[in-house]
Amino acid sequence: MTGALQSGEVRATGQDTQHAPVRITISKENYLKAIAEAESEGETVIAATLTRWLNVSAPAVTMAIKRLKRDELIHVEPDGRIALTQGGRKIANRILFRHHLIERMLTEIFGMEWYKVHDEAEQLEHAVSADFERLLIEKLGSEGDCPHGNQFGLDSPEERRRRGWHPLDEADAGATVTVVSVFERDRQLLEYLDGLGLRPGVSVEIVSRNYDETLTLRLDDRLLQLGHPVARKVWITAA
Repeated sequence: MTGALQSGEVRATGQDTQHAPVRITISKENYLKAIAEAESEGETVIAATLTRWLNVSAPAVTMAIKRLKRDELIHVEPDGRIALTQGGRKIANRILFRHHLIERMLTEIFGMEWYKVHDEAEQLEHAVSADFERLLIEKLGSEGDCPHGNQFGLDSPEERRRRGWHPLDEADAGATVTVVSVFERDRQLLEYLDGLGLRPGVSVEIVSRNYDETLTLRLDDRLLQLGHPVARKVWITAA
């Protein structure tokens, strides 16, 4: 096939140039992005991971995996582990970058509440054209954290620890720490943290680690109780 590919079409790595280009749908973009996101959270990606991550049925995931394998966008190991091919990662990174830019646009330009922007960006990321992406980069720059304190790209737990970050549930009693990042893919979590006043940039004192596996925190003049399931989704650094 000669000439430029149409929007929404790519050639997967290794395809014969005589073959028709792969049609990239919103569903495929969502699966590829979910694989990249789950990897960035340190998860081993298998079919069940995608069922949970995307909140879809196991049969739907099975069919999607078959399509993505056919299009040479993923590989599936004999033990069921799923990994992106070069072509699949390129698509995932494009969507992740647009998501990141949209989140920043919504907060920095439009002033939307930080706990709302992830869900909005999930809807808008598929509609961003290359021209609009260029304008966003010109306006916002290509560097900078999103409102949840997360960097663009596959920022794994190991990479965060190398920067000196740790989950809040590992903080020692008596320490004063600053929140630098929170898990952004859980709207209820974000609203809960916002209600407590815990967001990136806020400093808290760890008053105690309690027998019931909660933490007592001091934020300004208030004492807060935080359970470990929440605390482990908040990343901190020494204040």
